Amino acid sequence: MNDDALPSELCDEIRRRVFAPGFIRLTQSLTREGRPFRISLRPVRLKGEAFFQAEMTDDGRTQVRNLSEGPARKGLEQILSQAGKRDLHLVTAEGDLHVRVTKKGRPLVSRGKAKAPVEGAAVPEAPTHDRVKRQPLTDFDATLLLRVLGLADDRGAIKPSMRGKYDQVNALLRAVEPLLPDAPPATFTVVDCGCGKAYLTLALQRFLVCAKGWPSVRVIGIDRNAEVVASARAMANALGLGPEEADFRACAIADADLPKAPDLVMSLHACDTATDDALIAAVRTEASRILCVPCCQHELHHALVGGGPMRAALRHGILRERLADLLTDTFRAQVLRICGYRARVMEFVSPEATGRNLLIRAERGLRPGLGEALAEYRGLCDFWGVEPYIGKALVPASEA
Repeated sequence: MNDDALPSELCDEIRRRVFAPGFIRLTQSLTREGRPFRISLRPVRLKGEAFFQAEMTDDGRTQVRNLSEGPARKGLEQILSQAGKRDLHLVTAEGDLHVRVTKKGRPLVSRGKAKAPVEGAAVPEAPTHDRVKRQPLTDFDATLLLRVLGLADDRGAIKPSMRGKYDQVNALLRAVEPLLPDAPPATFTVVDCGCGKAYLTLALQRFLVCAKGWPSVRVIGIDRNAEVVASARAMANALGLGPEEADFRACAIADADLPKAPDLVMSLHACDTATDDALIAAVRTEASRILCVPCCQHELHHALVGGGPMRAALRHGILRERLADLLTDTFRAQVLRICGYRARVMEFVSPEATGRNLLIRAERGLRPGLGEALAEYRGLCDFWGVEPYIGKALVPASEA
């Protein structure tokens, strides 16, 4: 048995709950050979029969298989036998079970209560996999778009390996919609900082033009990786979009020559301070709206030195890591408020989909430099003995 194997009684509980009525989903995330690896198991019904759908994502590549109970039990044993630092999240009608295994092999277990008493409560049935859920990308004929993005095959059917990405793009489009104005401007300009493969960049452009009927939408994608920028340009050409509709640039966010007052600046899972660079660019260009899904955050992890009576939390690696993540996004939202934005922090997707599930949504409209916001910011900096990257760029020294 591995030194960091889960306790046998915990494994027995997971086995029981996975193959009992009320099972909803099991997800495990870890790093394998230096690459992010995630596997999930959930019940589905195919043509009236019960199966378990296994979805495995290895370094961005997703595979999906539908398993009968026997192979599903073998798959569960493989999940439970994994070694190293990892996160396991089980969701059932009994409530949630979350297990985080530290680098030293110590399992940290937390539980959530059932949303309704188990006795006498209706047990949720396995969702059918035969019906098509209405998504923003079904609001218009997205066949060409889905083919160009590589999400669909030649017949227009979503590839099983790309189902997760298809659902993610739809979820992001739903997150953008509350930020959209009731009436579009003559040209709606979107800047995507750290656009990557530009799935959302191009999907948003087509959605606003084809589904919403907006007359002119221009998207600008920024990424340091020249290869993905070249790929994004090729996809834009395949969609018939010229530079005035889809413009992709290979450069650092800080070096990009961005238009004044863009209607929306996005940053989705840009690593570490690249998220801050995107927020800094949004504020300096006086963007009307901001949508940000932060990714990994390391700046404050080793910088936290204060904390007063909360300093005890810094002695534990896992608590320090989680605290640094929360404080990083707290500082980001607070600096946006200081700079004149109404900022909200919310869950973007469920924790079982990704641990990085916070979304910062902001709209310009406050008076910059509000005294209360500055006082709260100064208090946070003094309490934790830090000066965040985003604050150094956007909060003048005389005010901070």
